[in-house]
Amino acid sequence: MSRFDRGLRLLLTLLLLGFLSPVSTRAEETAGVRPLRNGLAAALASLPAQTHLLLDQQSIEQFLVELDGAPPDWGTVYGQGHHDPGHDERLFALNRERDARREGKAPLEWLIAFVWLGELSWFDEQEGGFRVVLGPKFNRTAWGEVRFKHEDLPSTLIALAGQETAKLRARIQQGTPAPVAVLITGRLIPEESLIYDFSHESEGRGLIMPVVRVESVDFVLEGG
Repeated sequence: MSRFDRGLRLLLTLLLLGFLSPVSTRAEETAGVRPLRNGLAAALASLPAQTHLLLDQQSIEQFLVELDGAPPDWGTVYGQGHHDPGHDERLFALNRERDARREGKAPLEWLIAFVWLGELSWFDEQEGGFRVVLGPKFNRTAWGEVRFKHEDLPSTLIALAGQETAKLRARIQQGTPAPVAVLITGRLIPEESLIYDFSHESEGRGLIMPVVRVESVDFVLEGG
């Protein structure tokens, strides 16, 4: 191959990468721009039929039963707390053992939906919608506290309010919060599907974090 041919191939490769990279970025941005719905029922109706809804204590507990059978003995694992020399080792062993027993189970492939807490922030003139800020929802269950952990969530979340835009802009400008439920849909990441830990807010309270690779998001106006 001549030096000219090698140079031409390198140039074409760089051009191709240059064209492809923005496409990926635009796709991620588009995935985070969604209509603002006035009721949860409308958002749920748009989900694939096979979606498992993990929106309340009972459904979350049943999901955990399908995966791991029964909750751990949190008291034994915790021991004397973080200053207990065996605390970290027991927690590591719990996660390792349960990861091994969970391999191949059907719920690892399920499409699941859960909720995080959100709020409409400032209005993005360029996108024509409201920026959404969000935070985790802690779910109290018989297993302990459950907090879903997302991966690959679009970096920009924007809710398109349509005819409600002017009213919501006035509401936010007056300092009145506009809370939204952020409905997140995705699948567990098999190699780190559930993480067992302890709450940082309440001493000795067990915390379970299902780790989900996000496939879609929806926004629902609270009280809408």
